[in-house]
Amino acid sequence: MGSEADAAEMAAPLLAGAPAAVAAEAVPPWRDQLTVRGIVVSAVLGVLFCLITHKLSLTAGIVPSLNVAAGLLGYFLVRTWTAALEGFGIVSKPFTKQENTVIQTCVVACYGLAVSGGFGTYMLAMDQKTYELIGIDYPGNRSVDVKNPSLGWIVGFMFVASFLGLFSLVALRKVMVIDYKLTYPSGTATAMLINSFHTTSGAELAEKQVSCLGKYLSISFVWNCFKWFFSGVGDSCGFDHFPSLGLAAFKNTFYFDFSPTYIGCGLICPHIVNCSTLLGAIISWGFLWPYISTKAGDWYPADLGSNDFKGLYGYKVFISVSVILGDGIYNLIKIIYATIKEIMNARSKQGKLPLVCVLYDDEGSKVSAEEKLLNEVFVKDSIPPWLAGSGYVGLAAISTATVPMMFPQLKWYLVLSAYVVAPLLAFCNSYGTGLTDFNLASTYGKIGIFIFASWVGQNGGVIAGLAACGVMMSVVSTAADLMQDFKTGYLTLSSPRSMFVSQLIGTALGCVIAPLTFWLYWTAFDIGNPDGMFKAPTAVIYREMSILGVEGFSALPHHCLGICSFFFAAAIAINLTRDVTPKGVSKFIPLPMAMAVPFYIGAYFAIDMFVGTVILFVWEMVNGKESEDFAGAVASGLICGDGIWSVPSAILSIMRINPPMCMYFKPSLN
Repeated sequence: MGSEADAAEMAAPLLAGAPAAVAAEAVPPWRDQLTVRGIVVSAVLGVLFCLITHKLSLTAGIVPSLNVAAGLLGYFLVRTWTAALEGFGIVSKPFTKQENTVIQTCVVACYGLAVSGGFGTYMLAMDQKTYELIGIDYPGNRSVDVKNPSLGWIVGFMFVASFLGLFSLVALRKVMVIDYKLTYPSGTATAMLINSFHTTSGAELAEKQVSCLGKYLSISFVWNCFKWFFSGVGDSCGFDHFPSLGLAAFKNTFYFDFSPTYIGCGLICPHIVNCSTLLGAIISWGFLWPYISTKAGDWYPADLGSNDFKGLYGYKVFISVSVILGDGIYNLIKIIYATIKEIMNARSKQGKLPLVCVLYDDEGSKVSAEEKLLNEVFVKDSIPPWLAGSGYVGLAAISTATVPMMFPQLKWYLVLSAYVVAPLLAFCNSYGTGLTDFNLASTYGKIGIFIFASWVGQNGGVIAGLAACGVMMSVVSTAADLMQDFKTGYLTLSSPRSMFVSQLIGTALGCVIAPLTFWLYWTAFDIGNPDGMFKAPTAVIYREMSILGVEGFSALPHHCLGICSFFFAAAIAINLTRDVTPKGVSKFIPLPMAMAVPFYIGAYFAIDMFVGTVILFVWEMVNGKESEDFAGAVASGLICGDGIWSVPSAILSIMRINPPMCMYFKPSLN
């Protein structure tokens, strides 16, 4: 975020999702929010969600956010549990929304390791089958650069690498959630859903919000069910690939894909975020990528695949990351400067040192009673900064000593270097996730592949790059998931301490459950067979990236580094401009982090989010009070319905039940 004024601007959509009668609620102590039944339910759901995640990762290569589904199923299982006990005359402890939130957090931490663990990406890229698929004659593809999956080393690697992300940014939770007021759309939607489950019948507005959420959740779920019937087999059918703006625009990813999730994100995110995202899509997919495409055969070979780093794909990844890093580094330096300034001021006044800096606008902060309680609960059970710092350093030391035993190609100083820069990348990813709901951990992992493979060189660079990718992705992805869950906890009056402990428990469960559930697939199916069901399509891409990385930056297409340097500097310049210009002007200056996401992902989701922001803008013009009260509920319902549909959709896929129709568009014949 560029200026303090953004904090006030982001408050409105946030507080629309806050509980209506929050001031009257009693908040249980943080230890009471952690229960044995909650851990048992989390473990059961962790197994289910890991199975679903592996299935999606090994088939389509894309895994949606399941936060909402975790909150819903957690509520359903505990309610079923308590009802069964009551049938035997056993009175259970009341089920609170804080316990519901803690269960959701634990489940997300568990299944998140099935994503960041690389079971369909960098881990499979090391094995013999992927080596053979690329071809034994492929330049740089050597038989010595092979490490086949084994349950022992996978579990060990998960334990030594997966916990660091939890400690990397925990000290900045107040900055991200309260000071910067980042939206974290999935986290906010999950909180709205959990709040709706546990709302008392006394609040009239709350009842209306729950009814509104349920209505749009049902609409979203039914719409996704309807879309499924037309989505066929493959990735080119259905409403998700509807050329609504014409076939020419469709080729450049400009189309409306009828996604309730992204429309909901547009309703819940500030207007500047949605407009920045659309602007980034226009700059990249409207002008930059089409222009670079005309240089095929000059700047890069013309016959390359769509995922080859030596071609257009290399520009997309590196330029988007350069913008993200420029924005992230600027804001991190800004936070460090503000924190040091606050500490110096506190010392001069002999006052109590603040945990982190608090950003206020020039006219003072007008905080409602609801927000005061939310803030108070969120900072009450604080996690000491010394614990976060010492935890990260200690775990990094253990990992630095043990990872080279599993991957001799990745020397200890390389692992240490990864952990030095990982918190910066974790901040960038968490910040971007808070703005757009996109976790770009895989993008940072790809950069890690390239850098470390280049660093090691021909003698072991391929395996070293892939292992470094695993180290980086574990930290970066886990940190973003943690902040997303902290957002949910903030809006449900859950203690950060109970949530952090829940994350630790969920991560420990995931270190065992994720490898075991993967091993079921590995032993039961022909994983990696290009003609089979579990193709693991991204494993080949990751290995080719690492092979390319061994060649170094010289292998990148022409002018790639120069263009990256320009966009890196532009991101810093835009942020600086936002900070030095008056509030009335700076609020119209776009956010570089939001602009960067469509550079890599595509323009379609930016169009969906812009549709959401247009709906909200018109709604605010027509009835401002109604939009303030219900926009969060509508947005959360749309996101929740989409998230819940992912579960039956995955089950249908696992059972090999395919949609009956394929709706496909092509140019008409003249």
